[in-house]
Amino acid sequence: MDKYRAPQRDITFLLEELVGYEEHCKLPGFEHATTDVVNAVLTQGAKFFEDVVAPTNSVADEEGASLLEQGVRAAPIFQEVYKRMIDEGWHCLNGDVDFGGAGLPSVVDLANQEMLQSSNMSLSLLPMLSRGVIHALTLFGSEVQKKKYLEKLINGHWTGTMNLTESQAGSDLSLIQTKASQCGDHYLVTGQKVYITWGDHDLSENIIHLVLARVTGAPAGNNGISLFLVPKFLVGDDGSLGLRNDVFCLGLEKKLGINASPTCTMSFGEKDGAVGYLVGKENQGLMCMFAMMNNARLSVGHQGVAIGERAFQKAVQYALGRVQGALSGGIAPVPIINHPDVKRMLLLMRALTDAGRALSFFTVAAEDRSTRHPNESVRERDSRWVEILTPLVKGWCTEISMEVTSLGVQVHGGMGFIESTGVSQLFRDSRILPIYEGTNGIQALDFIGRKCLRDGGSGLSSIVDEMRNTVETTKSESERVTVLIDSLKCAANQCTHAINEVLTRPTRSPEIAYNFLMIFGNSISFWLLVRLAISAQRCIDEGSQDTLYEQKIVTAQFFMDHILSRNNGFLKIILAEKSTLSQISSDHFIRP
Repeated sequence: MDKYRAPQRDITFLLEELVGYEEHCKLPGFEHATTDVVNAVLTQGAKFFEDVVAPTNSVADEEGASLLEQGVRAAPIFQEVYKRMIDEGWHCLNGDVDFGGAGLPSVVDLANQEMLQSSNMSLSLLPMLSRGVIHALTLFGSEVQKKKYLEKLINGHWTGTMNLTESQAGSDLSLIQTKASQCGDHYLVTGQKVYITWGDHDLSENIIHLVLARVTGAPAGNNGISLFLVPKFLVGDDGSLGLRNDVFCLGLEKKLGINASPTCTMSFGEKDGAVGYLVGKENQGLMCMFAMMNNARLSVGHQGVAIGERAFQKAVQYALGRVQGALSGGIAPVPIINHPDVKRMLLLMRALTDAGRALSFFTVAAEDRSTRHPNESVRERDSRWVEILTPLVKGWCTEISMEVTSLGVQVHGGMGFIESTGVSQLFRDSRILPIYEGTNGIQALDFIGRKCLRDGGSGLSSIVDEMRNTVETTKSESERVTVLIDSLKCAANQCTHAINEVLTRPTRSPEIAYNFLMIFGNSISFWLLVRLAISAQRCIDEGSQDTLYEQKIVTAQFFMDHILSRNNGFLKIILAEKSTLSQISSDHFIRP
């Protein structure tokens, strides 16, 4: 049976060479999170997720969740595992120390998230949503709300959910109909929400729902939406649990994947009204909710990396053990990992996964600096970069996750189509990633619109300038590094061409948004791979024989040849005088 192995060395190398963790841990508030402490955390975390959580993946997928009279029952195998996870402190590593959290940098918590996501993506969604609630309450909650709810959310004894979607209002939140009427110091919330991840379950003592609703008399559209905290069980002033609130799960969805994650239809206020408390100000709910959603989008993007890592590991292990076919000129059958096309698929899986990991870690490290760095200009720059890169992390990393998990099935051949191998589950589970927390079409429109057109391309151009700075400042005698640098220069020029085209003809942006997102995803992630390759070559030049360094260079080379080359097609569509899309009407999709 294959065994998941946490990519601890890869993560450590990223922290050292891309994040610059020796300096990162000197940011105010992170002084206790030294390199030695983080290495110990990652080592213990790897052991926990490898040995305790990873073996639950296929079992939980088969067990699933069930709706009983008393509520949703999570997959039975999760009962002890979740208890151990919160007892041993793996629920949330970046929680505020003022509320009992470990206070580690978010970039360290990201490594923790990846190991959980690779081990069991369905289970990982539970703390992921809680992190979003923690983030929203930290930014917009009242002092009373923070004191009452944050500690239990951070330690995992309570969990959180995000309630946006309604049956008549998918991505268009302006259409939501859930209502809230003021009743003394609280509100009564009534309505239904659909597709609520972990909306009900029996793993935690309480569930804290954040719910979008309209206050009576609020204006129509996005401007009339408020955010409410609705607990499953009411909470006393001393933190004790009281009566059950009027919020229940009406049904569970039967899904393609993430079967162990209950996706609920939630009813609020079917009887007397669900007691809710305003978060932030009335009619500013979308602003509050998007803080939570952007946090979740970064986590979802990294889910794409994590599930790709698990698929890659499964494919390598299978290819090493599966003996079939002789090589050219040979007679005896060999392990299929020696066949050129299998090598191609495995390298493609690794290159995309490594690139996504680099993009995600780079972005979350910038998020840490955006709130902690003592230099205001650095905080402003990184805050801007996080805003720009969030749709890229969510969109690009989840697009490539489908490619990687599909290749994982292909490497297994016919066995990949059989559920018992577990690789088909990864393929099924990955399919939700480009859909939830804003479809990738929405991410592409956001990236080309708010992240490029709104500021005249200046923010995006500043990242391209950093790519060029790497080109100009890299001095290496290695021919391999020189070739990578030349390709990086070309990629930076392609990005500039794309920005100029969008600014020149902004009305075309919806037609080319996907291509725009993909060319920047390819280019920026390649830039980060090149930086890692430069560091790896330096270590080799200094006499190191660690195979990790050679892997990093080969991975960057393969990405350059097989993935960065896709930019030519994306740029061709971006620069085209006319788009095929503009010439097509709905009639073109109807068979005559």
